[in-house]
Amino acid sequence: MVNPAAVRQVKQGRGEKPVVSLVVPAFNEEESISDLFRRIEETLHPLTGLSWEMIVVDDGSRDATWARICELADLQPRVKGIRLSRNFGHQYALMAGLEHSAGDAVITLDCDLQHPVELLPEMLARWRAGHQVVKTLRRESEDTGWFKRLTSSTFYRLFSWLSGVDLQPGMADFRLLDRQALNELLRFREEGLFLRGLTEWIGFSSCVVPYDAAPRLHGKSRYSFRKMISLAWHGVSSFSIMPLRIGILTGLVGSLLSVFGVFYAFYGKFVDGRTVPGWASTLLVISLLFSLLFVYLGILGEYIGRIVVEVRQRPRFIICASTGFRTPGSEADG
Repeated sequence: MVNPAAVRQVKQGRGEKPVVSLVVPAFNEEESISDLFRRIEETLHPLTGLSWEMIVVDDGSRDATWARICELADLQPRVKGIRLSRNFGHQYALMAGLEHSAGDAVITLDCDLQHPVELLPEMLARWRAGHQVVKTLRRESEDTGWFKRLTSSTFYRLFSWLSGVDLQPGMADFRLLDRQALNELLRFREEGLFLRGLTEWIGFSSCVVPYDAAPRLHGKSRYSFRKMISLAWHGVSSFSIMPLRIGILTGLVGSLLSVFGVFYAFYGKFVDGRTVPGWASTLLVISLLFSLLFVYLGILGEYIGRIVVEVRQRPRFIICASTGFRTPGSEADG
């Protein structure tokens, strides 16, 4: 008896266009790749007639991640691999996979199995119901530390206020994009990618599916606090010039206070007939204003630096190898 799932897999290996593409960035995840594929296959197998592909992007791993991707691609026609020439970062690895996906719907998820693959059928059902963007929202568990919850909530609220783009706390890079929405997203060629914000900005019919993050199956998180701060700043600075306007407002308030200080000095000298006391307080005010000035100059310099990076028009990522792709031009640079 012929196995229909095996027939679909052979056809897909011969070039059948997949309905769903799964894009998975991986950095030092040699132990997780096979488990992730197995879990995805078990979850999607009951969905009759569904053809899918899994694109794993090796973001400059220093372990045997690329070897594991190649081994899996040799065994499974559904699996395709992209290897970046170095570690370009999570967002750029995602974009590399998105640019090479072929599905009518594209789902992005992490390789560490914290994004529950059991949610995939529900996400696909929402897509078939007409939602072009299916977002997921992570519920905070009791195991999440107070510092993590505080910084996450503060960032999302601050980002929404500064950018005008409503981003809910707990929003993750675990999402589904319809091909039309993805094509619009791929038009963005800017540096400092923040895909969570861009996905909100492009609009389209969307819905939110909550989920509980699973514990990592192997190892520990490699997303350091420094990387989180960098992502947060890139997100704010790429979406908003509000920090510059805050600097201008601060400068105006400081100038106004200085004007009042001058009038007070003149009043004390010529009306009260005495000089203004308080050299210490004067120095304190001057030091404060200069500190604010240098902070503002730093923000201004950061924006100018981003302009320089954009003007250079360097590739956002470089692909040094690929496997499993059977169409020409699959190894182009990003």
